Amino acid sequence: MKKEKTYFDKVHTWGRIWVVAALVFFLSIPVAVSIHFGVTPRGEIIGKGVAALIIFLITGIVEVIAYSPMLGAGGTYLSFVSGNIMNLKMPCAINAMENAKVKANTEEGEVITTIAIASSIVVTTIVIAITVIAFALNPSFSELMASDTFAPAFQQVTYTIFGSLAAGYFIKHWKISIFPIAAVVVVLLFVDPGIGVLIPIGVILSMLGAHIMYKLKLV
Repeated sequence: MKKEKTYFDKVHTWGRIWVVAALVFFLSIPVAVSIHFGVTPRGEIIGKGVAALIIFLITGIVEVIAYSPMLGAGGTYLSFVSGNIMNLKMPCAINAMENAKVKANTEEGEVITTIAIASSIVVTTIVIAITVIAFALNPSFSELMASDTFAPAFQQVTYTIFGSLAAGYFIKHWKISIFPIAAVVVVLLFVDPGIGVLIPIGVILSMLGAHIMYKLKLV
């Protein structure tokens, strides 16, 4: 008797299919351009590009480990195919679980995060399409967005999103917030590893600090 596939079996099956399909599609664009123009990149140039990406490979592995528990199975596949995880997908998933009063790593959390991330992809696609059309019809928008009036605001979007989300958690769980915040500040005083590395470090420190405080019965 054939065993019926569970929800997670289907998610992983279709998730792998779409990840491979997306990878093939991404790679097909430069290949198609090379074939069309009859231009082939030199081996040493490709080698330099691959060497520069090694650090991003390490960051990518760490991000999967750090983000997946909060994004859920379906949300993880959707996020890593569509991109912009820490600026958009992660805040959407966390905010959706907070509003629905559900926790990560639960069936309810899995459903909520998947719907939230899928909705963010649809909304983002629509907004980008409208923006592209608007800029195509009126090129002066580009000069307006790059002006001294609007440019500084766009540089603060990431900090605004994460700051507003973090404030609620810091207030409700201020005791376990002290150690990771202090540790990250100390790290930044000596070196700036970049946000892609700093977030996983913060996650690990948060888990370690909370575990130690729990063992010491401080929370």
